[in-house]
Amino acid sequence: MSEWYKKSFGDDYLLVYRHRNMEGAYNEVKKMIEWLRLPAGAEVLDLCCGMGRHSMALTDFGYKVTGVDLSDVLLREAKRLDTEGKVRWLQGDMRQVPLDGTYDAVVNLFTSFGYFDEDEENERVLREVSRLLTPEQGQFIIDFLNPGQVAAHLVPFSSRVEGGCTIEESRKIEDGFVRKTIVIREAELPDRTYSEQVKLFSREAFISMLDRAGLETLHVYGGYDASSYNQAESKRMIFVGRRKGL
Repeated sequence: MSEWYKKSFGDDYLLVYRHRNMEGAYNEVKKMIEWLRLPAGAEVLDLCCGMGRHSMALTDFGYKVTGVDLSDVLLREAKRLDTEGKVRWLQGDMRQVPLDGTYDAVVNLFTSFGYFDEDEENERVLREVSRLLTPEQGQFIIDFLNPGQVAAHLVPFSSRVEGGCTIEESRKIEDGFVRKTIVIREAELPDRTYSEQVKLFSREAFISMLDRAGLETLHVYGGYDASSYNQAESKRMIFVGRRKGL
């Protein structure tokens, strides 16, 4: 599974996840800004921005946005959708973000965390979030899956047709990760296979990691409806907080 993301976040990712839309991102951002209460013109970093849905929605609410992602394919799609050039797009690894300044807020959304085999590598990401936040004022949102809900409702196999292709997705939990294998079948072409994995961190373990990185957790929500986190039922585990004072 080492560096699986370098292969998986390519052209076929746009096919597999084409159902994610701008309207959903807009509604999620609307809730996020209620939590952050940032002034107009605040600078926001969207870390692991992907196709840029949330980055562009943030600009619609009056923020100056930088979107960072490792995938040149997803960044190319983001730039294509950003017809007015509102967002600053930058390629980079979330463990070593090629930025020196600080931001009023850093957001990491839609389970763009826990990709790495070693906990130390995952914690490097949180230290980068801390480094990139304005001391004492900088705020963060990390939108992660809820491991309890994932374990209880895991669908081992599903299949669907998208864009003339059959997409088969197999899922399992092993070694503390939820792992997915995606097979894309297209007539007269060889099958294309991709892997994804996310480390399953409990609420307590995640808060401990944030604390070690210099980040203070203020709220843990179970979804964008601002419901309280429930280990058994919440669909998400959304951490909202701020950088600790120096």
